[in-house]
Amino acid sequence: MPTPYGSRGGMAFGADELRVLRRALAVALHPSKATAEDVQNCLDLADGIDEAVSESERLREFLLDDLGRYRAALPGTTAGYLRLLADALAAGHRPEVDDLAALRALRGNPAAAALLDRCRALAEQDVRAKPVTRHVPASRTHLLALPGGRTANADPAADPKKPAPQRPAPSRPVPTPAEVFPPKRRPAGPGGTDDPAAPPQKLAAG
Repeated sequence: MPTPYGSRGGMAFGADELRVLRRALAVALHPSKATAEDVQNCLDLADGIDEAVSESERLREFLLDDLGRYRAALPGTTAGYLRLLADALAAGHRPEVDDLAALRALRGNPAAAALLDRCRALAEQDVRAKPVTRHVPASRTHLLALPGGRTANADPAADPKKPAPQRPAPSRPVPTPAEVFPPKRRPAGPGGTDDPAAPPQKLAAG
């Protein structure tokens, strides 16, 4: 079974495992020559490599835990802290804010000053590697919901620039006031409509 070699991601293989690796490469070049035993050996080796990778991750976590304890005990643990930090960087650890602050406090130590320069360079690389994203204000994000800048549940009447909807034409003509309120008949008598002496009156056009 492969075993992790330190906390830097290394892995050690035995003679039998190297023999299986060589056979796996030959099978990859000539798949038709693979036997059932070859396939089983490759599967067993793959399982062993996965387990070794998990063990290497656990070792790395232990290293980072020790690094945090040594950093908390500074300056009395300067030598051990610098050694562990160098191992952690070699294992892929990216310097944190606490690491940079601790190294600044130990810059009088030549080894700490060298590690500080190295950590600064790594931090600058991380900043350059981050993608630049444009921030869209929250008040503008809803404008992208539908074409034209209007959300699906917006009220069309709330837009002052949009003309008001036209009302449909009535199905029958609107009655005139003369039709709604017909003229009253005058009472009979002098000056009334039944008085023959009264001059004839003209009805106003409706």
